[in-house]
Amino acid sequence: MGLDRRVFFKVLGATGLALAIGKKASATKSSNSDVEFNGILYDATRCVGCRTCEYECATAHGLPAPKDEVEVVRTTNETCNTVVNTFQTSKGEVHIKRQCMHCNEPACGAACLTQAMHKNETGAVTWDGDKCMGCRYCMVSCPYDMPKFEFLKTNPKIQKCDMCFDRQKSGEKPICVTNCPNDALLYGKRRDLIKEGRRRIYEKPELYVDHIYGEREVGGTGWLYLSPVPFEELGMNTTLQQSSYPALTKGFLYSVPSVDLLLPPLLLGIYAATKNNQSKDKEDE
Repeated sequence: MGLDRRVFFKVLGATGLALAIGKKASATKSSNSDVEFNGILYDATRCVGCRTCEYECATAHGLPAPKDEVEVVRTTNETCNTVVNTFQTSKGEVHIKRQCMHCNEPACGAACLTQAMHKNETGAVTWDGDKCMGCRYCMVSCPYDMPKFEFLKTNPKIQKCDMCFDRQKSGEKPICVTNCPNDALLYGKRRDLIKEGRRRIYEKPELYVDHIYGEREVGGTGWLYLSPVPFEELGMNTTLQQSSYPALTKGFLYSVPSVDLLLPPLLLGIYAATKNNQSKDKEDE
């Protein structure tokens, strides 16, 4: 099957231009102090482990109902965007909710050659199936092991929490926040959530560990956590670096010859042209 040359060079030219001006554009965007990500503050002292967030998330995203496996520590998978686990800790039974952390500088987005995995201005990290070329680098790069691939489907997707991006665009809160019966989840601007988390810790130091998980981990995340016990007791990774993972490669990328940097646009061009031909073949059939 041949490539549509016009589509190929059009996409290649556009992505090459984007690459050429990307350094300037990203600097402009990063200096825009008006952009403040949304996030969610999870308070483990208020969570009763009802798992309403799991069921509502599954319904809202067309996923199977969660299984009743409360005795085991579960992880997210291609059919489940969020899980609530129960841990026996130094302060008794504590529940913890897990899902994509929506990093401020997501490693999955930096690793994606076609920008199918993307950090939006609302704060949500989302996946675009029309751009994805199936390399699954996002899965390998995520420090929280959140993107999951639908291996058993003929037209597989990358599945993970998208922080209800469509609801955010229409001015609504994520479905898990709206339906939490015990106010364990608080949605708002990340800066305000950090202030609220610090206020709670200051006013009730006997109740909380003096740490907001996600404030600085891997450069900061959209999901923030408060806990009555050290986070390692809840199965959270407490060995992660504070700087973002993409920050580790910035100096290297600026030193790489431009011919190497053109590889991602080249791959995107081939992918787009091939996909266009496949669509034409289906139409002809």
